[in-house]
This record gives sequence, structure tokens and C-alpha cells, in this order.
Amino acid sequence: MATLETIDHTTLSHLIDAGSVRNAQAVGQPGGWSVVVKYGASQHALAASRSKKVRLFKKLETLVAYLAGVGITNFDVDAAGFNPASTQRVQRPDRSAALRRAHQAVAYDTYVREAVQAALDDPTPGVPHEEAKSAFAAKRAALPQRSQKANEC
Repeated sequence: MATLETIDHTTLSHLIDAGSVRNAQAVGQPGGWSVVVKYGASQHALAASRSKKVRLFKKLETLVAYLAGVGITNFDVDAAGFNPASTQRVQRPDRSAALRRAHQAVAYDTYVREAVQAALDDPTPGVPHEEAKSAFAAKRAALPQRSQKANEC
């Protein structure tokens, strides 16, 4: 596909609301389908939100649903450049790492919630505050002596 100027989803929506879009075309390419809209004397390709490059729909059905969602129900299809054997797959290792971190966060959150609930459900009487303070003060006082003995060995 020849290099075209691009427009984003918001601009396309405004053009459709204004009734300015004369024609839309699904253009087949290796790896999927793009959208070209004609308004006024110019034509522009739909751009992806983040990359600002021409948006590529992997399936024609997804493109049809998108166009119907923005209000375009009649459009042309140019399948000359479409190659169904092309399996260009975009690798997104950053998304994989983000998903892994999200799963870890959920697992940790579950662990903490279960530990807190187990502590709340524990029938054993709690330790009074003053008793806990004095026990930890004694442990803190013993630390320098223990580290000194460890250094002597």
C-alpha cells in the first residue's frame, strides 16, 4: 500500500459524525487488513493509537466490527494485496512481562489476604502491647552481643 497520511480513531469518529466520509475501503496486506477513508479530496489510513503507524487488523471480521461500531456499514474491499499464508505475528515481550507481574501481584495479594484472615480467625489470645514491646526491646539489646560473638569466631 502506498504511504498515506494517517488519522486516528477520534478524528475518524468526528468525520463520520459530520457526514464527511465519502467512502471507506478495507485494504488487504500481508498479515491483515487496513482501513482507508476518503473525505473531501483526500484519503487517509487509520492509525494505531500508540504507534501512530497504519493500524492492521488481523481478521477481516474484526475490521468489519470496528467499522460498524463507528457507523460505517458500507465499504469496499481490496483483497489484491492480502496474503492468507502470511503469518506476521507481532511479538510483545513487554506485554508478557507485564502480564507476569500482574499474575505475581494477584498471587501476593491473595497470600496477604489469606494470612490476615488466618490471623483474624486464630482463637489464640493476642500478646498485650507492653509485653510485645519489652520482648522486642530485649531482642534488640541482645543483637550487639550476638554480632560481637559472631565476629570473634
